[in-house]
Amino acid sequence: MEQIIILDFGSQYTQVIARRIRECQVFSQILPFNTPAAKLAELKPKGLILSGGPCSVYDKKAPHCDPSLWQLGVPVLGICYGMQLLAHQLAGKVQPGKKREYGPAEIDIAAGSPLFQGMEPVQKVWMSHGDQVTLLPEGFAAIGRTENAPHAAVADERRKLYGLQFHPEVHHTPNGKQIISNFVHWVCGCGREWTMRSFIERSIEEIRAKVGKDKVVLGLSGGVDSSVAAALVHKAIGNQLTCVFVNNGVLRKGEAEGVQRVFGRNMRMKLVYADATRTFLTKLRGVANPERKRKIIGRTFIEVFDKAAHKAGKARFLAQGTTYPDVIESVPIAGNPAAMIKSHHNVGGLPKRMKLELLEPLRQLFKDEVREVGAQLGLPKEIVWRQPFPGPGLAVRILGEVTPERIAVLQEADWVVIDEMKKADLYYKIWQTFAVLLPVKSVGVMGDERTYENVIAIRAVDSVDGMTADWVRLPYDLLARLSTRIINEVKGVNRVTFDISSKPPATIEWE
Repeated sequence: MEQIIILDFGSQYTQVIARRIRECQVFSQILPFNTPAAKLAELKPKGLILSGGPCSVYDKKAPHCDPSLWQLGVPVLGICYGMQLLAHQLAGKVQPGKKREYGPAEIDIAAGSPLFQGMEPVQKVWMSHGDQVTLLPEGFAAIGRTENAPHAAVADERRKLYGLQFHPEVHHTPNGKQIISNFVHWVCGCGREWTMRSFIERSIEEIRAKVGKDKVVLGLSGGVDSSVAAALVHKAIGNQLTCVFVNNGVLRKGEAEGVQRVFGRNMRMKLVYADATRTFLTKLRGVANPERKRKIIGRTFIEVFDKAAHKAGKARFLAQGTTYPDVIESVPIAGNPAAMIKSHHNVGGLPKRMKLELLEPLRQLFKDEVREVGAQLGLPKEIVWRQPFPGPGLAVRILGEVTPERIAVLQEADWVVIDEMKKADLYYKIWQTFAVLLPVKSVGVMGDERTYENVIAIRAVDSVDGMTADWVRLPYDLLARLSTRIINEVKGVNRVTFDISSKPPATIEWE
């Protein structure tokens, strides 16, 4: 399969680059900046992209790629820091710019370069740099300039080496997708082999070859990732798959019944249902600390899942809905805003005694690709396009102790939020919308009586990947309906508030 490899130098936009390439129907994968050239050669990429990053090439701990990379003979595109590194390692010169460039800029591009095939001579782009290339390596020429950067785009057309001082991957560069497409198709010569239909066909063959006649068990949560993984594995091996659905007592209203209906009755999958509500709530009794809640729920889930999985018979494989962002480790570079390793419930955490081999059919896919696979496999819209839901469920949306009474209040309030968002045709257009039960009570008046009851907060945010998010300006009439319905229909609530904080500094979930 043709692929473009991205070397990650710590840019917060690295995953965006990978997505843009896949939008060109070409497979992409992200590897650490210091991946040896010999390993890259084994992967036989059609091209390489060097990402941006927060460092200067002259910093003591600046990330550098293997110098042998330049002898691989494959096209290379350096973006921002990647361009500066390209110039530095090929005997050019990089210096601090006389004027920093952050934000929109206009670039004059030279005619004749395949990188700018079919584009107008002046383009709006997004800059984010302090350093700039002041002396080009031998064989290079400028193919784009801004008022502040005479070498805003450079190329050695003979060796197919390119550098861009701006970021073509971000939406602030309006024609950036075309630049990436030109690199992928015109420069690297890639076809359009990466489609979700071809992925499904290839995955079915791979699953059948790997599993053989053995059995597979899968932890089904009802969320997008595990649901699509279940549908894909089931299409490949049918009744060799058994799904285990654990009810932890902090699910959304009607979720346990819905999962059993869709996967058990409608899709005719073998499904083991473990209602462990009492077990979870007993262990959560008196616990208010959010981290303790998460750990208790995580440990208890594994214990319950392990017991339920044994009922499915002896299995050799554990299938999970692990996706590509779950397994990408961001580059640990000091000062990098993306410098962290994501901890995820799908990666690790299995008890050793289970001794199951992992089957992760979605680990190459981004979220939007997972949704497309689910749609092509015939999963209902309510599952494919449902909003993200935290692993610990409503427990982290109940601030303070989790009790059956408080769960019931939040389930009803949350159901109203989902119902009204769907009626307003906004549920599938917004990243996340949900209710939070606050650990305070407020005075109110209902009828002629004084009340002292619970407060519900409504959270609505828009995001691409959950790393950053902005609060959604919901229409006033929708907010009014939400408040009226929650107070009138949810017993024990007399006040509704609206959360208008973005991430950062707040997080999407309250706990």
